[in-house]
Amino acid sequence: MDQEFWTDLRSTVEDLDPGAELVTPVSERRFEVDAVDADRLTVRFTDSGERQPLWREQFGVLVDRLPDEAIPVADLPPRVEPYAAVLTLSGAYTVVDDAIVRDPERAVGGESPYLLSAIEARTAPERVHDDALLLADFVERLEADAEDPESLDTDSLTDLYVLLSDVQRGTDRMRTTARDALLDRLGPDQRLAGRFGAVRRTTRERRRPKDEETVLDALDEHGIPREWVLGIDRDKLDVVLTVTGLSTADVYDVTEDVYVQKVESDETEKGTRLEGLATRIDDLQDEASDELYAELSAIEDRLEEALSAG
Repeated sequence: MDQEFWTDLRSTVEDLDPGAELVTPVSERRFEVDAVDADRLTVRFTDSGERQPLWREQFGVLVDRLPDEAIPVADLPPRVEPYAAVLTLSGAYTVVDDAIVRDPERAVGGESPYLLSAIEARTAPERVHDDALLLADFVERLEADAEDPESLDTDSLTDLYVLLSDVQRGTDRMRTTARDALLDRLGPDQRLAGRFGAVRRTTRERRRPKDEETVLDALDEHGIPREWVLGIDRDKLDVVLTVTGLSTADVYDVTEDVYVQKVESDETEKGTRLEGLATRIDDLQDEASDELYAELSAIEDRLEEALSAG
């Protein structure tokens, strides 16, 4: 991959709207580009906060293959999915017939089928507020059944899980933002108290290896065999699996864990439900309900604007 393409891709990513999210093609995990560096992009998954570097040289491996053949989306390993999603932001690569291909005539720089739509572009506080309001109403309608998931019908149990997942994701992101702001106000061993609780500064040591050349020089200086620390880079191995005939079974011991994953959140249905909440309290006359109605009406307006923009 030449320097010009890498420079253009980095510029395209940097020009994305603040807070823009992409979604991985197969597992449908949302992520943001957290940092743009000379040799890599770093993405952060919004469901877990996990960060993953996307290395320039690995983009090059994908680009070297794509002029000759397409890469079926369904064949993308999880660690390669973010590479594919970001690559389709360029003006050269896009998705045709469920495969990543080089097609400058169809590709549009800054656009991608994996870039989330306008309805998803609400600010983090707006998302948390709206999702928490929907969750509170849903739990209220379930009443005691929410304490006994086994008693819920499948549709209700699914909706409960999705709303809980959305609220958790949003609150985790806001919690991170609030933490960073608090750190600027907390001194060593200081404790701050609010009406609902208290916080204090805690320090944990995290270690990250220096660049490879520095580490290997230090080992050589102390007579330590390099083989003791050299290992397999999983990200790079997954890229190799994608573009060669190497079998997953040749390099991985595979086990299965069964869990529930939220794969879709219907924002249109959420908007309809919020409209219903506004209508339901329209007949209430007390001052508190009037304020809530105004708040719900504002939410409705935001959702309509986002839908019309999409």
